[in-house]
Amino acid sequence: MGEIWTTYGFPGVIIVAQILAVTVPLLIAVAYMVYAERKVLAMMQLRQGPNLVGPWGLLQSFADALKMIGKEMIIPAGANRVVFIFAPVLTMVLALVAWAVIPFDLGWVIADINVGILYLFAISSLGVYGIIMAGWASNSKYAFLGSLRSAAQMVSYEVSIGLVIITVLLCVGSLNLTDIIVAQSGAGGFWGWFFVPLFPMFVIFFISALAETNRAPFDLPEGESELVGGFHTEYSGMTFGLFFLGEYANMILMSAMTTVLFLGGWLPPLEMAPFTWIPGPVWFVLKIAFCLFVFIWVRATLPRYRYDQLMRLGWKVFLPFSLIWVVLTAGVLVAFGWLPD
Repeated sequence: MGEIWTTYGFPGVIIVAQILAVTVPLLIAVAYMVYAERKVLAMMQLRQGPNLVGPWGLLQSFADALKMIGKEMIIPAGANRVVFIFAPVLTMVLALVAWAVIPFDLGWVIADINVGILYLFAISSLGVYGIIMAGWASNSKYAFLGSLRSAAQMVSYEVSIGLVIITVLLCVGSLNLTDIIVAQSGAGGFWGWFFVPLFPMFVIFFISALAETNRAPFDLPEGESELVGGFHTEYSGMTFGLFFLGEYANMILMSAMTTVLFLGGWLPPLEMAPFTWIPGPVWFVLKIAFCLFVFIWVRATLPRYRYDQLMRLGWKVFLPFSLIWVVLTAGVLVAFGWLPD
């Protein structure tokens, strides 16, 4: 019995504890991300925002969650019940399981696998299935059109994201996320972060992240004026809530990917006091918060693109430019002998 506990029981308890240590703060962060967006948008539009439920409105997100849980979940008569319910669950689960390979500090990661970046890319690519399943299972032409829009949009911009990731991998020589962050150290601070030498790729990655998460100005799948509400038109109650929370969880995930690939992860901006006094996980969270602020800032600033503009930007601008930059990066690394070991 003792051998079974030592071999299977104790390691299993450790894994469960690690998962809870990541997912519980993440779910709380998703709730407060909704609150933060409403407050930041209110400040940009000279409004108050949530300010009644709890001190400074801090409990507003939890009140909204309780309201959503209490609402009736209506399933259309012609819908595929199993797929209809499974679609939002899949969207939320995929947004959570991707965090298994995200390193918060050196050694602070649930699964430090050697193909971590491929795992992240695969999980983010699977997100489109939840939206397609929701649109098809709803048995509604508006929801189905919204899911088709989203499929085309996400596939289009994932091509650019893949090429951006290739440029980073060329500079690192490893698919491990910890190695990618460590490769950005040793240059005296933020000058060694990849957003400096790969700045055009950094911009393309962040804009593609906006399209990947269906955020403004690329929120075409949820175009209210022509599609009522997009792929989640027929959803209500907590099934709609899971889509809503999944979108914000994906925003946090894409911000974490931006931080790992281009902003030095847990590294401080300058390798000197007092910056080095702040723990690495704090820097990691602050960088994610900055990226999320830009997500909100863009929503408050830019109008929605037309669908033809969206696809033209992805296929005629981002794709050829990122492909050229991959070739240019590889050529420079070979010409100057900067290839990683």
